[in-house]
Amino acid sequence: MQTFLLALALFLIVVFIMAIGYMLQRKTISGSCGGIGALGMDKACDCDDPCDKRKARMEKEQQWKQNQIH
Repeated sequence: MQTFLLALALFLIVVFIMAIGYMLQRKTISGSCGGIGALGMDKACDCDDPCDKRKARMEKEQQWKQNQIH
């Protein structure tokens, strides 16, 4: 039980420090490797012909982006 409480306390301290860093810098946590862009992919689904579900989602994203512009 003592080990659990120590691990929990350490975890909470790390989360608290990360929250302080966010509040001071207003910068989100990001990965260091660049994600999908580093692999040369423009989008998460790099298929030539995506499935219908993906097409519907992409269409909704486009509509949302156009509404944000106007």
